[in-house]
Order: sequence, then structure tokens, then C-alpha cells
Amino acid sequence: MNEFEKDVQYKNNDLIDSVLGFVVPFGFFALLFTIASLVDVFSQF
Repeated sequence: MNEFEKDVQYKNNDLIDSVLGFVVPFGFFALLFTIASLVDVFSQF
């Protein structure tokens, strides 16, 4: 057995990191899209 598998430094679940790695950038770009859409709508008045 690998010696690094016995003493793992990072014991958290990888699924949580994967979900955060998808949700955070998605939320950021969704926020940018929302702001750009609002600017587009209000600039037509």
C-alpha cells in the first residue's frame, strides 16, 4: 500500500469540491449575464 494513502492530508469529500467547482463559476457567469441583460433592458428606455 502506498504510504501516502495511510496519512491523507485532505480528508474532506471530493464531491463537495467538485460541486463547488461547478456552482461557483456558473453562479458568477449567471450573475454577469443577469447584469448585462438588465443593462440592455434599461438602456432601451
